[in-house]
Amino acid sequence: MKSYQKVFFNKEEIKSIQLSFEPDVFFLFVSPNFSEVEAAVSQLKKAYPNTYLIGCSTAGEIVENRLVDESIVLTAIKFEKSRIAQTCINLEDYNMNSLEVGRALSNKLNAPDLKHMFVLSDGIFINGAELVTGLTSEIDSSIGITGGLAADGADFKNTFVISNSGVHSKKVVALGIYGDAIKIGYGCKGGWDSFGLERLVTKSDKNVLYELDGKPALDLYKSFLGEKAAELPSSGLLFPLSLRNKDNQQPVTRTILGIDEETKSLTFAGNIPEGAYVRLMKANIDRLINGAEQSATLIDTNFNEDTKVAFLISCVGRRLVLKQFAEEEIEAVTEVLGDNVLYTGFYSYGEIAPFDRFSPCTLHNQTMTITTFSE
Repeated sequence: MKSYQKVFFNKEEIKSIQLSFEPDVFFLFVSPNFSEVEAAVSQLKKAYPNTYLIGCSTAGEIVENRLVDESIVLTAIKFEKSRIAQTCINLEDYNMNSLEVGRALSNKLNAPDLKHMFVLSDGIFINGAELVTGLTSEIDSSIGITGGLAADGADFKNTFVISNSGVHSKKVVALGIYGDAIKIGYGCKGGWDSFGLERLVTKSDKNVLYELDGKPALDLYKSFLGEKAAELPSSGLLFPLSLRNKDNQQPVTRTILGIDEETKSLTFAGNIPEGAYVRLMKANIDRLINGAEQSATLIDTNFNEDTKVAFLISCVGRRLVLKQFAEEEIEAVTEVLGDNVLYTGFYSYGEIAPFDRFSPCTLHNQTMTITTFSE
């Protein structure tokens, strides 16, 4: 496997790319404030017509052991022993049904030698939990799935994904990797602590929460937040919910995407089923950094000598808590995995990954997830 990486702050810098190989794929993690993203993608497509493009908008771009903003982080990969394929689906073509979109993506990429799917989704108009359920329902459980939901800083207004068809909102793009040569590692940890009373979900509809303990969910949640309630939904990133039910052997974290004052409801990145129990969560800097380090320790570092690539996808809520210390969670990962790795990734509105290589894929919020590729 061959690789190349560069950070761009304007589209003209793309002309400086100097590759000694023709890449199979460009991974592009892009600031929503990069004003010339369409022109940059068109320029890449013209210069490399046989190369797949996959990427999304972010709440911060990760490169090496750094966090950058206002940029495009480009990572080019050529798989020498594996083949790849890409598919992109418009949510509106499936009536915004996230479950059916997931099923369609898996059906389009499925093949006897499929080993992994890397998925990037619009972060606003998607139910990430339903998307993952659809993705996993159509393929063998041995096939890995990782990825994340695109972000828009902490604004929650508009996100986009990048594919060979261009730059679009309300789409999901997936890359399939095929063959026995690819080696993939997974890691996923949070570092958040639950506190307060556990409350019963008494009324919900998929990812929309209406009532907790028979009381309006938004009113109850605002009472938790105090003066920070005026900053919703962005302040909700600082206080996610821990969710447990019979379908989750481990509690999962759910983050708010939006609120509705009229219905007194909260919309989350993943489902909040009736009958489940939730608790409020909070974090401190040391616990989050330690969670990122633990995520890296879950990955088998006994790779072969070929080039390795690590995709770090962390939640925007973690960045808001860590503030100027955000790079320290990235550095914690790179210290575990070592120098012989090309690091890329982004801060997201949701993370798609197993807890570890023995667990099924699920949607996470507020975690640091890591996917490593090597041949």
